[in-house]
Amino acid sequence: MANEFPLPDSDPGDLGLDPRPLFNLERLILQHIEEGRYPGCQIAIARHGNLGLFRTYGTARTAPAVPATDDTIFLVFSQTKVLVMAAMWALVEEGRLSFSDRVAEHLPAFAARGKSEITIHEVATHQAGFPNATVSLESWSDHAKLAAEVCDFSLEWTPGTKLQYHPRSAHIVLAMVIEAVTGQDYRTVIREKVIAPLGLGNDIFVGVPEAQQARCADIYPAPNEYGDNSPAFRAAGVPYGGGFATARGIAAFYQMLLGKGRLGGLRLFSPRLVSYVTRDFTGDRPDEFMGGIPMHRGLGPHARGLSDRTRGLGLLASPGTFGHGGVGSSYSWGDPESGVSFTYITNGVSPDPWHSARLDRVSNLVHAAID
Repeated sequence: MANEFPLPDSDPGDLGLDPRPLFNLERLILQHIEEGRYPGCQIAIARHGNLGLFRTYGTARTAPAVPATDDTIFLVFSQTKVLVMAAMWALVEEGRLSFSDRVAEHLPAFAARGKSEITIHEVATHQAGFPNATVSLESWSDHAKLAAEVCDFSLEWTPGTKLQYHPRSAHIVLAMVIEAVTGQDYRTVIREKVIAPLGLGNDIFVGVPEAQQARCADIYPAPNEYGDNSPAFRAAGVPYGGGFATARGIAAFYQMLLGKGRLGGLRLFSPRLVSYVTRDFTGDRPDEFMGGIPMHRGLGPHARGLSDRTRGLGLLASPGTFGHGGVGSSYSWGDPESGVSFTYITNGVSPDPWHSARLDRVSNLVHAAID
């Protein structure tokens, strides 16, 4: 039996959401699908602990065509990184590690190749110095091999001296720290400490069980450097981008963060922990991977800040809005000023500049709906 979803349904108008921008948002999504930009899409908007909007469009798979439904789970790519960090947050609150710990305190072999002083904080904020490191596909199912490959990463620059997104390396390191600290598979830790307690066990998966894989939308085109549509990739739940979810599941997760660690009657994290991990630690420093955009990195999500450019969150976002995206396909965010969380997931990977331009339009329509 599926878990009862933790957010009660509510009318958007009752939550202070203007229907006109939301109508324009739906029109834009349908236009994208008609143009062939992506086959399917799912969106969710929540506010003050209520689910105001949850809709699904288009197809989950194209050959043969299988309609996407509200039960479809979509690949969220790098949004998975925030879920990995949430497991780290739990371990911090249990006193089992600190963000200031050196990675090598938990993974001694990681000290090789000049990496002995790198901290968890530097890895989580993409300042660790190995942005282009990666692991073999074989390590997805062999975590001893995965840990060995992580420990053998080589530095490209001195840790802490630059800010550059580590797309496939940082959160694999953090996943191996989770396993070293707990003695458990990181996927199990994420599920038991974060997803299941929140009542989201039917909506968010880092590692999709075989019995649930029929719910997965295919991704188009399948980018081999990030993942594919195979059962093996879906089961692997790679920490840099292998999570699957419904839009309402991710929107509920961000409602927990906007609730300072609470969702419904559950207190998952302390208010001080949430305030710390959503803080802007990197300011206006440019991120070379992101074309020089200041990403305002926290310990999981990134923030809007006051820069003249932003990524994914919408230019109209309040400065404290925080969130994360998935490569060429999706974004989620929470706005502490309004209490609104929003998730937009598609199953098509689109290149820039179109990708970033549409994200700005999509998010700005939601911001425009907030009364």
